[in-house]
Amino acid sequence: MCQLAADGFAQTHSTGSGQDYPVKVVRYVVPGSAGAGTDVLGRIVAGRLSQVFGQQVIVENRAGAGGNIGAEIAAKAPADGYTVLQISLTHALNVSLYRNLSYDLLRDFAPVMQLASTPSIVVVHPSLPVKSIGDLVRLATARPGAINYASAGTGTPTFLSAELFKGQAGVNLVHVPYKGGGEAMTSVISGETSVYFPPITTALPLVRQGRLRALAVTTPVRLPFLPQYPTVAEVGYPRYQAGNWYGLMVPARTPKERIVTIREAAVAALNESTVSKRLIDLGYVSIGSGPEEFAAHIKAEIAMLAKVVRDLRLTAN
Repeated sequence: MCQLAADGFAQTHSTGSGQDYPVKVVRYVVPGSAGAGTDVLGRIVAGRLSQVFGQQVIVENRAGAGGNIGAEIAAKAPADGYTVLQISLTHALNVSLYRNLSYDLLRDFAPVMQLASTPSIVVVHPSLPVKSIGDLVRLATARPGAINYASAGTGTPTFLSAELFKGQAGVNLVHVPYKGGGEAMTSVISGETSVYFPPITTALPLVRQGRLRALAVTTPVRLPFLPQYPTVAEVGYPRYQAGNWYGLMVPARTPKERIVTIREAAVAALNESTVSKRLIDLGYVSIGSGPEEFAAHIKAEIAMLAKVVRDLRLTAN
């Protein structure tokens, strides 16, 4: 549960300078395709925010360019609290990965809160003759360049997770980027691509249906709710760890009292019992940190990921 009580929102919402907000539809920009992990979380949060606000909060999917299209649109929106952008690790990575971004993550946006984090899982199409990470490495070593992996786009966590694995395992998997996690997942299910590093939230139902085969999780230790799957770290790559985090930002110069209102409403949404249970069931870990903490987190991630980009010589091309 997040640390801010829901009654704190009720008090702020009904008194003070933020009393006239919101009075119209709030746009909730998700820089990912329908069905992707970021979209799943966004729809859960936005749905509950609509109830907390008493105003519609509409999810607007703006996939493409590794999450940059959605960010560009939100950066140009009025700074009035009626446009909220859901960002992820992707946007911290893009600061170093892309040379000519049309927006500045730290200058053009104000942080609201970190929403949640989620681990990833390594999955393959069932036709691929591998049942473990060791099998995958051996096959990729024997057939360099013959096995491909899907991503939700260059710069996304699905891309970074795979590139980190390639670097540490010393294998050549061919990158096939898609316009969002939904398209990437469809490609693996159909057999168009062979390997994927998606968030557990979207992959687990398909693994349970037998439509995908899971090899390992990307966390430092095994997950309590999936103890049957080893970590990539424990099967020979001790430095490997990957996953994703999500948070909310608004256009820079959005009034502080509206940022407070959005944050308190979002925390109230995360604390609601049915939302909390659903997020846990899907593999999300709720966080709910405030603007200052989230700003520090973003800056630390930008610095860490810049080193990863340099070390692995990653490019957006």
